[in-house]
Amino acid sequence: MDPLFWPSETTSFRRFTPESLAAIEERIANKKKEQVKVKGKNKDQGVEKDKLTPQLDLKICKKLPSLYGDIPADLVGEPLEDFDPYYSDHKTFMVINKRRTIFRFTATPALFIFGPFNPVRKTAIKILVHS
Repeated sequence: MDPLFWPSETTSFRRFTPESLAAIEERIANKKKEQVKVKGKNKDQGVEKDKLTPQLDLKICKKLPSLYGDIPADLVGEPLEDFDPYYSDHKTFMVINKRRTIFRFTATPALFIFGPFNPVRKTAIKILVHS
């Protein structure tokens, strides 16, 4: 198969970091500003953009398609940036276990205490997704 269509190394697996969360928050803020501008401009027009929908092959509790390549061993069970375009402006991250099952979590503080990078929360997520 042509390497242009089936890359041997994928770069789609990136760790979820505080910088990733800041980028998501920035996209959310930009989207809100854009919505305010559109509302002010088109009060009388009911123009709707094409809304994104979640990809069916990247649903929660489904296996990650082989199209995305092999998961590096150091990223199994670790928080990753979501590569579904639908979630690009949602405060979420995904975790993939050894069996390539997809889990998705919110990046908002759990119990109003444990942020997404808290060691207690990371340990709880690892226990939850352990196969």
